[in-house]
Amino acid sequence: MDLLLEKPLDSLSKEVVFTITGSKSESNRLLILKALYPELEIVNLSNSDDTIHMQEALMSQKNHVDIGHAGTAMRFLTAYYASKKGLVTITGSQRMQQRPIAVLVDALRSIGAKIEYVNEEGYPPLKIEGGHINDTAVKLDASVSSQYITALMLIAPSLENGLKIELIGKLTSRPYIEMTVRHLQSIGVTVNWSQIDISVEKDDKSPSELISISSLNSTSQKSLTVESDWSSAGYWYSWVALQDTGYQLTLQHYFKESVQGDSKLSEYYEAFGVQTSFDNNQLILTKRSEKVAQRIVINLVNEPDQAQTIFATCLALGVDAHLTGLHTLRIKETDRIAALKDVGSRFRESVIETTQDTITLTCIPLEQHAEPVVIDTFDDHRMAMAFAPVACRTSLLIKDAGVVTKSYPQFWNDLKRVNVNITEI
Repeated sequence: MDLLLEKPLDSLSKEVVFTITGSKSESNRLLILKALYPELEIVNLSNSDDTIHMQEALMSQKNHVDIGHAGTAMRFLTAYYASKKGLVTITGSQRMQQRPIAVLVDALRSIGAKIEYVNEEGYPPLKIEGGHINDTAVKLDASVSSQYITALMLIAPSLENGLKIELIGKLTSRPYIEMTVRHLQSIGVTVNWSQIDISVEKDDKSPSELISISSLNSTSQKSLTVESDWSSAGYWYSWVALQDTGYQLTLQHYFKESVQGDSKLSEYYEAFGVQTSFDNNQLILTKRSEKVAQRIVINLVNEPDQAQTIFATCLALGVDAHLTGLHTLRIKETDRIAALKDVGSRFRESVIETTQDTITLTCIPLEQHAEPVVIDTFDDHRMAMAFAPVACRTSLLIKDAGVVTKSYPQFWNDLKRVNVNITEI
C-alpha cells in the first residue's frame, strides 16, 4: 500500500486529543515477566505488530516460532526459550535473518545454553534446546545493543541462582536498561547495578507478593499500566514543531516521571519551539515560538529511535543538524543511516554527510515541490512516520505505508484527524 500525503487545506480550530498505543518496549518486557509470573496483569498493552508477535509466540504450543520483523521479540525470546525446557526453532522475516544475534547467543552459550544456527552463523533462525543454563555469571559486550542485556536480565530471576552480567565496553541505550531495572523492581526482584556489572537475584517471592512503584502507575499489587509509547509521540512533536504559534495537541496516558528514555523529546524539541506540559497523565504539546535553532547538535546514543524523526524535523524547518551516537541504527529494520541519506537527499538544497555513527545535515528551508517527494520505507516503520509530518510543507508519496503496524497501527487515521489529505495509490 502506497499513500499520497498532501498538505492540510486548513488549520484545526480546536484542540486535538490522541490516544497512542502502549509502549512496545515496556509491553514486550512485561510479557516476558508475565510468562514467568502468570498472575501479573498488564493494562494498556501495545497493539503493535511487535507485541502481537510476542504474545503469539509465548502462547504458542508449536516448536517453530516466526516473529516477523519484531527485533525485541527475537532477542527476548531467544533468552526466554533458552531458560525454559523444550525444543524451539525461532525465525523471522528476511531482514530479521540479516540482523546479527551472535553477541547474545555467545553469552547464553557461555552459561550453558544449547543454541544452534540453522543457516548462517551469527544470524537467525535459531534452534534452541532450553533448560540447560547452569552458570551464574556472564560477560557481554554492552556497546552493541541494550536488548541483549535486557534479554538476560528478564530471565535472571527464574534461574537457579540468579545472574551476574559483567558489562564489557561502553553501555549503549542506557535508558532501556533503566526501564528493565524498574520493571523488575516493580515486581519485587532485587537488582544491583554498578558501572561494570548488573546482578539480578533469583526471585523467591510468589506472584501475589508483587509490589508497585508510582512511576509505573500500578492499579493494584498485581497490575501494571503500560505508559503510551514515547517513541510514537516523537512524530507528533515533529508535527507541532511545523505548525504556527499557538497550535496545541494532547496525547493520552503519558507520565511526567517516565521510564522511557525517549521522554527526552520534551527537552530536544524546545529547540524547535515546542513546549511540553502535563495534566492528569496527559501530554500537552504547544507551539510557543516561531523562532527555532539555526543548528542543533545532539548525541542520541540513549534515544536512537528518535534520529529519523529529528532529522526530518530539521529538514522541514531548514535547521542544520549534527546527530551522533547512532551506531545501532546500522542494524535496525534497515540501515537507517543509509536510508536517511538516500531519502533526505531527495529534498531540495540539502547536503547530507554520514559516518558509521553520525549524520550531518546542511539545508535551507523546504519549499513546495512540483511533484510528491517519494519516501521509500525499506521495511522500516519509522521511515514512514518520521517523514510523514513533512506533508505540512510539501506532498509526499509514502511507499509500503502499511509498515506502520509494527509499532503504531492507527497512525494514518490519526494523521487524517489533523487534516492531512491521504489517498491510497
